[in-house]
Amino acid sequence: MAASKEIAGPDLALGIALAEIPLGSTLVGRVADQAVLLTRRVDGFFAVSASCTHYGAPLGEGRIDGDQVRCPWHHACFSLRSGEALSAPAFDALTRWNVEVIDERVFVRDVIESAVQPSSQRAGRRELNRVVVVGGGAAGFAAAEMLRRRGFSGDVTMLSADAAAPCDRPNLSKDYLAGTAPEEWIPLKDAGFYTSKNIDLRLGAEVKSIDTRAKELTAASGETFRYDALLLATGATAIRLPGQGFDLPNVYVLRTLADARALIEAAEKARRVAVVGASFIGLEVAASLRTRGLDVQVIAPDQTPLQRVLGQDIGRFIQRVHEEQGVQFHLGRTAESFDGQHLHLNDGGAISADFVVLGVGVRPNIQLAAAAGLAIDNGIVVDANMRTDAPGVFAAGDVARYPDQRLGQRIRVEHWVAAEQQGQAAAESMLGETAPFAAIPFFWSHHYDRSIRYVGHATQWTRIEVDGCIESGDFTARYLEGDCLLAAASLGRDGENLDLHAAMDRAAAAVF
Repeated sequence: MAASKEIAGPDLALGIALAEIPLGSTLVGRVADQAVLLTRRVDGFFAVSASCTHYGAPLGEGRIDGDQVRCPWHHACFSLRSGEALSAPAFDALTRWNVEVIDERVFVRDVIESAVQPSSQRAGRRELNRVVVVGGGAAGFAAAEMLRRRGFSGDVTMLSADAAAPCDRPNLSKDYLAGTAPEEWIPLKDAGFYTSKNIDLRLGAEVKSIDTRAKELTAASGETFRYDALLLATGATAIRLPGQGFDLPNVYVLRTLADARALIEAAEKARRVAVVGASFIGLEVAASLRTRGLDVQVIAPDQTPLQRVLGQDIGRFIQRVHEEQGVQFHLGRTAESFDGQHLHLNDGGAISADFVVLGVGVRPNIQLAAAAGLAIDNGIVVDANMRTDAPGVFAAGDVARYPDQRLGQRIRVEHWVAAEQQGQAAAESMLGETAPFAAIPFFWSHHYDRSIRYVGHATQWTRIEVDGCIESGDFTARYLEGDCLLAAASLGRDGENLDLHAAMDRAAAAVF
């Protein structure tokens, strides 16, 4: 069967009656073998590709919000007018088509060949010729990509201590570790991207020191780099436990592609694994290794997994989801030592394990910034434009502690999409953009066939309001401080979570 016949919806090249798409409505059709999202706004029709450029989510199930379309899965946002990916985790623009109205019929035919036009103000700052990005993670990549997207033609150098090019880190603990996603999905871009965008990506390049007065940094190799603007996107390091045996070769953490490869190799030779920590990363690892058929034991000091983030009821539900898949929990316990075959607990018990995975959190890599004399407070302190207290130095991602005007406090967020958005904001700030960073944090967590969507930021709350039924896995939980909505977690209600995200974005924008 031809691909064009497999796509649902009308053939828009043949036209549809004007009455079939009233003002404010949207439909999904096809043009040749491409799915197309057609929407009618006050000032005309817009036709863009119907699949998100991040993971291919159906945008027809997303939300139209003014001149934007939001992805239902991971909340990327696109312009209906230009197709531009306005917000991570998507970077590539949507394809656009010409729309014509002839004799009360709407036709979608030719692809519009265009590129996002850079702002001359942003791209033309004379004092900005050299940008150095330290870090090859989400924030660093997003900043470099945005600089080029906005038309910056000066030097862009990325110095990454990692041996691998920027990769899709959320997938490392999910489908890739579970064996359901090939490794070619993992790089954010192939090598040709960096060449075509003239981004000098240096791998295995550790930075030893920064001289903020001279605007110069020195790599471990001895090579020096001058900068007009510097982005510190140094990320975080997985915490290792101090007890005896946690430095053995069969004790793993998961942060990099190399870590994931090592875990996969270990899993192929093992039957039993102990996961220390019932964090999101710990439970995602547990799910992925259980999918591979391993006997999985989870050890954590908490009485309920994820209780501090999601609350007791949802934490218990997630625990049950894992238990139904055969995962065994040892809660209210800590891991004291590992002898290579047995993990010894604080209550005197021991768990047999061919290897151990530590999922007990991360520490922001702030040593470089601290040594350079930058302001530090549980992260690198930045303003609403991601600027540190040193001229020309910015920070973004896991290390950045920025002001959240909505909450009235500084926060540091360890989420992938937030890091990408901060990197984009830092790049635009370098280019003269003065709009404050106000993006609402978002993340998703995958557990077998269940995906939690979480929007907002709440370290504590006065109450949780739940719509739906937690026990059946169909709910939205709202975390509130008084009447203020801090965050919301949804399962089986992606559209509702997307609506809440849009509403919180509007509320945050209104603060400024």
